[in-house]
Amino acid sequence: MKVLKACTLAVATTMATAFGLLVLALTDADAEAFEFTPAGGELAAVPDAFREWIAKASEECHHPELSPALLAAQLQQESGFRTDRNTVSSADAQGPAQFIPSTWATWGRDEDGNGVADPFDIGDAVMAQGRYMCSLLSDAKTSGYGGDVRALALAGYNAGWGAVEDYKGVPPYTETQNYVRIILASIKDFQGPAPLDVHGSGTGPNALRKAATQLGLPYAYGGGTPNGPSTGFCDGVNGYTSGTCVADDTVGWDCSSLVQYALWPATQLPRTAAAQYGATSSRPVARADLQPGDLMFWRDSSGFIYHVALYADDGNVLHAPRTGQNVKIEAIDTAMPAADYLGATRP
Repeated sequence: MKVLKACTLAVATTMATAFGLLVLALTDADAEAFEFTPAGGELAAVPDAFREWIAKASEECHHPELSPALLAAQLQQESGFRTDRNTVSSADAQGPAQFIPSTWATWGRDEDGNGVADPFDIGDAVMAQGRYMCSLLSDAKTSGYGGDVRALALAGYNAGWGAVEDYKGVPPYTETQNYVRIILASIKDFQGPAPLDVHGSGTGPNALRKAATQLGLPYAYGGGTPNGPSTGFCDGVNGYTSGTCVADDTVGWDCSSLVQYALWPATQLPRTAAAQYGATSSRPVARADLQPGDLMFWRDSSGFIYHVALYADDGNVLHAPRTGQNVKIEAIDTAMPAADYLGATRP
């Protein structure tokens, strides 16, 4: 399938429900009051609805090994941060943290105060995940078994602590070995980058700070809403990698949804890059006069505006580039083909 240079059109769709796959994943607030620093100072690429609970679950465990990034990597592997009622595995593991009913009966509590201990509720699930992992870390530290205590705890979560005891370490099961390996390797993906140093206040700088909280989340064609990242879709041309549709299993952003989210609700731009240009073109900005948070646009040879990015100062942009990449900061001259640059506007 042909993949266009970057994002074009998008309408958010419902989240995919297929399991057995490693998903590429990974409440809005007023722009003036938004908390821009990742929870615990070390959390990135996490849907907003999970952020507070992951930080709380980590803080309530006395083992420093249970970092927010570890919990986030585990949630990605378990469910891709999915929460719909179809988030059930063939073994009847349920919700974003994938608890089977018997284990949930031990660890599940009503953490969000809605009167029900529900494995599909984000707060209930993440706090139960944290309690269970904290207990498993205690078991790992007192077991005397060699190796990384995080690996032992993860193996216990996946295969049961009894299996870890039987083998005096991570069991030789292929599923468990892969589970541990992938999560430990993914921790770095959820550790927040150095904070973006944004000077000033107002619409542009505030939008840039807000967008920076999404650094590291994947590009999902058609994904993202004013409330946060979501799964995307494939349209016959966009959303594919090597001919395989990946957008409908990816929780993330396309270029224009990220810009819309960053400015919302103070400035409510339309959804697509072309429409965003139309809404702001009366306020053009010369490249020499760019300020943080200004919008930059690119078009193809037909004049179709296919990409938008936020100016991030020092000759850089913050944007969601294309399928297979993540939200990132990069130089203007390499972000998109230089010949396609249309111009900039002030939101």
